[in-house]
This record gives sequence, C-alpha cells and structure tokens, in this order.
Amino acid sequence: MTDYKKAGVDIKIGDKASKIAYSFARSTFFSRRGMIGEPVTDEGSFAGMLDMGDFYIVQGDDGVGTKMEVAERIGKFDTLGYDLLAMVADDAICLGAETISITNTLDTNKVDPDVIHDLMKGLAKACIEQKVVIPGGEIAEVGKSVNSNVWNATAVGVLEKDKTITGNDIKPGDKIIALQEKGFRSNGFSLVRYVLEKEFDVNVYNKPSPFGKSWGEMILKPSVIYSSALLELLGRFGEER
Repeated sequence: MTDYKKAGVDIKIGDKASKIAYSFARSTFFSRRGMIGEPVTDEGSFAGMLDMGDFYIVQGDDGVGTKMEVAERIGKFDTLGYDLLAMVADDAICLGAETISITNTLDTNKVDPDVIHDLMKGLAKACIEQKVVIPGGEIAEVGKSVNSNVWNATAVGVLEKDKTITGNDIKPGDKIIALQEKGFRSNGFSLVRYVLEKEFDVNVYNKPSPFGKSWGEMILKPSVIYSSALLELLGRFGEER
C-alpha cells in the first residue's frame, strides 16, 4: 500500500510540528483574557474562534498545496480559486460559521500576470457564488526560495454562539450523512502525484486518461464548496432556521 511517507510527506513529523506550533499559539491566549477577542479553546477544532461578546469570529488558514504543481504542468490555473476557498470556507462551516471574507498570499519565484489573472479570476468567481469578499492579499516574488507558486489563504467567518457546532452531542445511533466529493479537492495531492508518476511518468498530466480528459485536467477538477448549501440548512448569520 502506498503511503504518504513514500510521497515525501511524513505525517508523524507533521503532527509533531503542528503540536509545537499550537503550544506557542496557545501561550498567547491569556493576553486577551477578559477582553474582546478572547480565544475559545478547542484543540481539535477546524478553525480558531474568538469571543466577540454576542458572537464569535472564526479564523482559519489553508492552501491548495501541491495541486498547484499539476496546474503548472498543464498551464491551467482558472479553477484553483475554488479549491482555495473550499479549503478555508468548508473548515469554517464545520463549526457552523459563515465565511464573510478571505485574504490570500501567493509566493512565487517569478510573477506572471497571466497566471495571476487566472488564479484571481477563479477565486473571485468562487467568492461571488459564496457571498464572500476579498478585502486584501499579497503577491511576493521570492525568486529561488520556491520552485513553484505557493498559494494560501486566511478566511474570516462569523458565528452566532447558539449555532456553534461542536460535535459534543453526537451519540451512538445517530445517523451520518456523507457528502460525496467528485474530485480530490486539495487533499493528498503529494500522494496523488506520486502514484500517477510512479505508474506512468512525470509527463503523465498531459496524457489522455480513460475518462475523456487528460490526467491533469481530471485531477484538477475544482472542489465543490459546501459552505453556502449548509448555510441554507443552518441559516446565515442573523437568520433563523
């Protein structure tokens, strides 16, 4: 069985690094104690919550990972914005939060206006569909520090306290409804690329697949963003359901 370590990703080391980072992040929480914006601690949460009195602000960070490398191989960037928004907005909705804004950071070895155009066109389209705004961002040309584009985002959401989803009330016998994804989103792409390149070669992405498209087009299928659909069930901020 192929595992992440063979694909260059050590999950155990990654978990250790995350725990180190979280311990230092948590060491700052006391500085807002009793003040607006005091963190609500939940180590297993998909995003961070800040107590704003009558409601929570929810913040989360993520990126498209090495899905960007596939886009670079076939020169197609216009759907990655859906993946970027999905990674952060769908983390926020796991808590019941409505994402209201997203900022993004692109680290690149060389700025290419055409690539920027396609990336941001896709992100803007996804945001308009989800009623999310892009109030800011950063493009950093960092030369040889990176071999490809690295695209990450921070989302900000709002959440009424009585709508918070914690999972604490789940009990044996509860029904689980699973939402099937038709693609890979931006998860596990180091492993996806490893498997394809091992089975074929590094040029596999432009070759035809059995599914009517090239392998690159097939695995670049944009993420389904579930946030707005779930908000229809839960109610947007200030709406009753």
